[in-house]
Amino acid sequence: MEYLKRVLGIEVTCESRPIRHLPNFISTRYTLKGASLDGQKVVFLFPKTELEQVEALKKHLERVQESEKLPVVLVLDRITSRQKEYLLREKIPFVVKEKQIYLPFMAVYLQERCNAEKIQQEKMIPSAQVLLLHFIYHGAGKITTHQAAKDLNLTPTSISRASRQLEEMGLLKAKKAGVQKILFSDAVPKELFQTAEPKLLDPVKRTVYLPKDSVKAEWLESGYLALAEYSMLNTPKISCYATNKAVPNALLTSRLQDSRSQVAVELWRYDPRRLSGRKTVDELSLALALRNDPDERVEEAVEEMLDCLWRKIDGKRN
Repeated sequence: MEYLKRVLGIEVTCESRPIRHLPNFISTRYTLKGASLDGQKVVFLFPKTELEQVEALKKHLERVQESEKLPVVLVLDRITSRQKEYLLREKIPFVVKEKQIYLPFMAVYLQERCNAEKIQQEKMIPSAQVLLLHFIYHGAGKITTHQAAKDLNLTPTSISRASRQLEEMGLLKAKKAGVQKILFSDAVPKELFQTAEPKLLDPVKRTVYLPKDSVKAEWLESGYLALAEYSMLNTPKISCYATNKAVPNALLTSRLQDSRSQVAVELWRYDPRRLSGRKTVDELSLALALRNDPDERVEEAVEEMLDCLWRKIDGKRN
C-alpha cells in the first residue's frame, strides 16, 4: 500500500496476526489481510472475482466487520463508474490502486484521474456514441467507416467526425487499407464499454408526457418498459417511449398529470432506431439512460440485462 503512504502520508503496516475463521462464501470470494493505517487497525479485503451486486457485497463486508470488529476496506485494481457510485452511496471504504481512495472512517476521499482513466472534458458527440455502441454490438473487432456509415445511415462527414473523436479519446484505433479506413480495438466488448462509460452521454435529453393515443408506431419502448423486456423487472404502470423527433407541443406536459391517460416520451440525442431493429431501444443506450437511477431493483435488472448481452456478443465472437 505504498500508494496510501505516497499520496496521504499514511503509514501502512501489514499485520501477521491470523484472520478469524470465516464462512466458506467469504473465503472463496476474498483474500483478507489485517493492517494498520497510522495506528487505525483495519481489514483489507481483496476480491478474487468480479465485485458482487451491492446487496450481497454489503452482507459480506458486514459479516467480516462483525467477526473482526474493525473497519473493512475493499482493495481493487479497477472500478467502473456504476460500482464507484454504489460504494460511495453505501459508504463502503475502498482503495483503487494508484487511482482512488475512500476511507470514510478516516474522513478521506481522494480521486485521481490519470493515464487511461482520465476523463476528458470534451463531450462525446451523439454520432460518435452511436458509432462506438454499434462497434461494440458487432464484437469490438474491426469495421470500416464505410460499412459503419451504411449500417447507421450516417453521412461521410458525420462518420468521419465521429471516428476521429473516438480516436482522439483513445477508445478506438484506426488504420488505412487502400482507400478504406478501418476502426479496431484490442479490448473485448465489455471492457471497451466500461472504459468508455464515463465519457458516454445520457441519450435522453428530456422526458415529457403525452396522451396515449399520441404514440407513434416508429417510437421505441424505453425506460422501465424496455427494461422489463430485457429482465425480470415487472412491467411499469406508465409506458415509456423514445424518439429523437419533435413531438406536438400542444399535447405535451412537462410533468405526469394522469397516469391512466398519459405515457412518458423520452426525447433522445440520437435516433434510437439506429441501434435497434426491435420494438425496444438497445441495451447499452438503455443502461446509460438508467445508470443514475436510485432504485436498486432497477440497478440489478440493468446488470442482468448487460450480463445477458455480453454473453450474446461473446457467443458471436467465438
